[in-house]
Amino acid sequence: MTDIGNAFIQAFELVVGLDPDLAEIVLLSLKVSLLAVFLATAIGLPLGAAVALFRFPGRGGVIVLLNALMGLPPVVVGLVVYLTLSRAGPLGVFGLLFTPTAMIIAQVLLVTPIIAALTRQVIEDLWSEYEEQLRSLGAGPARAVPALLWDGRYTLLTTVLAGFGRASAEVGAVMMVGGNIDHVTRVMTTAIALEVSKGDLALALGLGVILIVLSGTVNAAAFMLKEAAIRKHG
Repeated sequence: MTDIGNAFIQAFELVVGLDPDLAEIVLLSLKVSLLAVFLATAIGLPLGAAVALFRFPGRGGVIVLLNALMGLPPVVVGLVVYLTLSRAGPLGVFGLLFTPTAMIIAQVLLVTPIIAALTRQVIEDLWSEYEEQLRSLGAGPARAVPALLWDGRYTLLTTVLAGFGRASAEVGAVMMVGGNIDHVTRVMTTAIALEVSKGDLALALGLGVILIVLSGTVNAAAFMLKEAAIRKHG
């Protein structure tokens, strides 16, 4: 118990004192996750809206695929990205394996289906509610996309935050493609796993506290956005 108590005290000192190693890991984590979520949002929002509004052969299969990919095991994504970026892979010539870029690619593949699938549901619900009104104004599915995305912005922001939560908590995929290299690809989740295995509980606890605070902040933001959406449509 004494050792655990000392670890908590040291963790508190690391966080409050802005330990350079801890700060470097946190900043890299935020950089990777935020960029990945930005790219996933840029892909997922229009993709989800397109699937919601347009009718095309195989649409049902695309919807099923998007929903299935929401639960895609991270290690599978990591394996696919690893094989693609390895020296023997099709993109091996670019030397991206074990870099932050590889980690961003893996997170984009994990987050995009979540944003796309949830966006499809939101836009489909809004289209069923406003279709008659929009068509009377001469707005077909293509022209309705911006209006529906804007109308559903609060719910869609909650979707994006859910994607960020998935990205920031990821371990398996980023460990495989990033290599958990000190000062290069070590992020909060992989650092916690490593430090616990080394017995350095102080740094692991410090990073864990920050990760919990970050997760709590994201969930609080999602809750407030949901409440705002309910008030708007209420």
